[in-house]
Amino acid sequence: MRNIKREVFWPPFLVLIASVIYSLVDSEGFMQNATTVNSFLLDKFGWLYSISTLGFFAIIVWVYFSPIAKIRIGGKAAKPFLTKWKWFSITLCTTIATGILFWGTSEPLFHLHTPPQGLGIEPNSIESMRFSMSTLFMHWTLIPYGIYTTAGLLFALVYYNLKRPFSLGSMLYPIFGARTEGGVGKTIDAICLYSLVAGMASSLGTGILTISGGLNTLYGIESSTLLLTIITLVIVATFILSAISGLTKGIQMLSDWNIKLFFGLAIFVFICGPSLFILKIGVESIGEFFQTFFQRSLYVGLSPEDNWSESWTIFYWANWLAWAPVSALFLGRLSQGYTVREFIHFNLFYPSIFGAIWMMIFGGTSLYMDFFGEGSPIYAVLQDSGIEHVTFAIFKALPFPTLISFILLLSIFLSFVTASDSNTSAMSGLSSTGISPDSPEPSLGIKVIWGITIGAVALIMIMNSGVDGVKMVSNLGGFPALFFMILAAWALVKLGRSPELLEPIE
Repeated sequence: MRNIKREVFWPPFLVLIASVIYSLVDSEGFMQNATTVNSFLLDKFGWLYSISTLGFFAIIVWVYFSPIAKIRIGGKAAKPFLTKWKWFSITLCTTIATGILFWGTSEPLFHLHTPPQGLGIEPNSIESMRFSMSTLFMHWTLIPYGIYTTAGLLFALVYYNLKRPFSLGSMLYPIFGARTEGGVGKTIDAICLYSLVAGMASSLGTGILTISGGLNTLYGIESSTLLLTIITLVIVATFILSAISGLTKGIQMLSDWNIKLFFGLAIFVFICGPSLFILKIGVESIGEFFQTFFQRSLYVGLSPEDNWSESWTIFYWANWLAWAPVSALFLGRLSQGYTVREFIHFNLFYPSIFGAIWMMIFGGTSLYMDFFGEGSPIYAVLQDSGIEHVTFAIFKALPFPTLISFILLLSIFLSFVTASDSNTSAMSGLSSTGISPDSPEPSLGIKVIWGITIGAVALIMIMNSGVDGVKMVSNLGGFPALFFMILAAWALVKLGRSPELLEPIE
């Protein structure tokens, strides 16, 4: 049985427990302090989030056309252990989680009715509708996947080609050398581990509430402490069992089912929804997205009253950054035997294309029903019943509402299980000794500990401080991750300029 890395495991574990206790004892004070710190960081460093995330994407584009793009991860003789389809399905389900299901129909409504003041867009207009869709493309395609690809590619090269230890500190080896294997590396591991646990708890809390809302819509089951507890136990037990089975079993099967459900739902909504409108708004918004790409990516709002970017774009970047370092450990592991250019295809381009199509279909349907419906009916559901009811309200207007809503519930469940499976494995490996390419799986015990911890944090938070409390904690984790990612981008550039380090010339 593997031993726990005490310096990596205990600090984030104890901080999480302390956060939960604080939330239980004084939930109002917890939220107030977290909100204050969060607002300060987003206000003072929003510009750095924006320019850095755009920079990560630019670096990946440079790498794609650089000499290292042809280098094989793991060396010239390395063979893939995943097919391209399984690689794509696991990558997509790991990074997207419940995000597209939860926000795909509700986020465009916010932008339609409350666009940023600084852009002078009239609310609830054709212009704001176009802005809504192009914003979905910005939040769910190239920039966020550029963050993940930067981190995942760097780890893959350092772990497989440079043969460094299974650690986040190893990602900075091209800059700091062997010093990253001591206390500095363990400190980085602990900070990023805390960020991901909080982020996963936030996502789990969102998933629990969405499933609860779906059960209420479908079967009239009222939300209660017992119901939320049962949902949490079922989700946690499933992803722990999947994680126990290892990378080659549970997650491959679950991801395959999940991505097929994604495709099925998207095709159904496109055919049965406002197909022509979806195509029109999609085409126009893609044009606007590319036309305003740099302006919107760097928009931070100059007026003190205009906090749109802090509430949306910068908030998103912070959360993606909180997940990115530890997710990189898992994404990097999947890539053995493929080239750097193929890594970029499967971690940036293909998921971005899928995200754009998904948002075009579901966001377009939501915008159409709300804008052309009497009295903004979908936005009214969002305001009266909450975000978790929006997608189900849309499905009520489509054929076979009960069946499709049940499939949506199943997809939400599988989405979080697959994302949690992969990240629980990465977290467990990060806080264990003896992880290597030849022995990649951490022990059963530590997987169970992290799985239970995530479930407990999520359940306690949503019942006391609400899911916003966990989101705040997750978002705060994105701040130290931002600086880690800046260093990681620098390390990737150094490797890109020295391809002989990755694949020695024979």
